[in-house]
Amino acid sequence: MTHINTLIESSLAIVKIERESYLNALNKDVIEELSSELQVLENNQNIRVVIIVGSGQKAFVAGADIKEFSGYSVEEGEALSKKGQDNLFNKIENFKKPIIAAINGYALGGGLELALCCHMRVASENAKMGLPECSLGIIPGYGGTQRLVRTVGLTHATEMILTSKIIDANFAEKIGLINAKTTQEDLLQVAKNLAKGCIKNSPKSLESAIKCINKNFDKNGLTFEQKEFGKLFGTKEFKEGVSAFLEKRKPNY
Repeated sequence: MTHINTLIESSLAIVKIERESYLNALNKDVIEELSSELQVLENNQNIRVVIIVGSGQKAFVAGADIKEFSGYSVEEGEALSKKGQDNLFNKIENFKKPIIAAINGYALGGGLELALCCHMRVASENAKMGLPECSLGIIPGYGGTQRLVRTVGLTHATEMILTSKIIDANFAEKIGLINAKTTQEDLLQVAKNLAKGCIKNSPKSLESAIKCINKNFDKNGLTFEQKEFGKLFGTKEFKEGVSAFLEKRKPNY
């Protein structure tokens, strides 16, 4: 049984996690299937942007499937974290094309970590977000302790993680966790509008920009940016972009 359903709309792929009866909780199968589907989409040159959403109106992803790892040993726990990060979470962060999380409802634990990997996030007004792992005797293990700090800053991230605080869409927008909040009905359209803003731009520029943004906490980030900047001067897309600007027309990417 597959847990991933992808709808293609021209150059946009909408990837839906179909595990509604479990509030779309992440288990091994979901992680593997989502990873495989993203690999297919990354290799598809016609796809320019990906939106990830959960099925139903209650949850984006309510968290990891705790039943799967409740009896794990120390070694198994570490391996679980590493495998999840390597196979999915890091893959999303380093994806060559923009990925937008459309958060419809709960995004808790692994669900918020999944959203944090995405390059942009929009949320419905009923969304609830948090990293409650410390209340279970563990910590966020899919990059949450790192990416939440980078996204909202040390103060808010520390409070959310150490107190297991669950926040609503209003507060998430206030601290910069999401790009926008909207109604449940308009959620996908708002995400699509963000996608359209990316699709009009050069795919190679977007790929380079994502790489550079991800180097933001690297001491060699500025040097990396210089090299990526220079590389783009050798692309057809750069020549098209400059020609279109000088000719006062829209570029054809």
